[in-house]
Amino acid sequence: MTHSSPSSDPAALRHEMSGLDYLHAMLRGEAPAARMAETMNVRLHSVAEGRVTFRGVPLAQHCNPFGAVHGGWYGALLDSALGCAVMSGLRKGAHYTTLEFKVNITRALPLGVEAEALAILQHGGRSTAVAAAELRGVEDGRLYATGSTTCIIMAG
Repeated sequence: MTHSSPSSDPAALRHEMSGLDYLHAMLRGEAPAARMAETMNVRLHSVAEGRVTFRGVPLAQHCNPFGAVHGGWYGALLDSALGCAVMSGLRKGAHYTTLEFKVNITRALPLGVEAEALAILQHGGRSTAVAAAELRGVEDGRLYATGSTTCIIMAG
């Protein structure tokens, strides 16, 4: 069965594909991205088994009352990459949910600076998965934050 529309039911697609296949379909625009990605101005950038990157640019609406990029924006970009790194290792019909998620912000990311979160699956077992990520400036290569996650894996 082929899926040509990003409006297809993501749950149905996930039951028909491995996590890696679904992510490739999402990258090609054949499977829907998370709706939150548009709000947070982030997008899936690259996919390989056990390795996923997301890119994003913080805008004024992503700032805290002091005018700095809100920690939740860093978290959204890192969590997207981390979760998809876990997803890239899932067999057809399996799914996951987060058990624990951690973010360390190392420096302030200026508004309008494109950042990339590179997440790597460190362990993908039958019942749990662990991934780690770094968030760096695309142009300057500076480290702005790190993150990690532990997820539970569930059969389809």
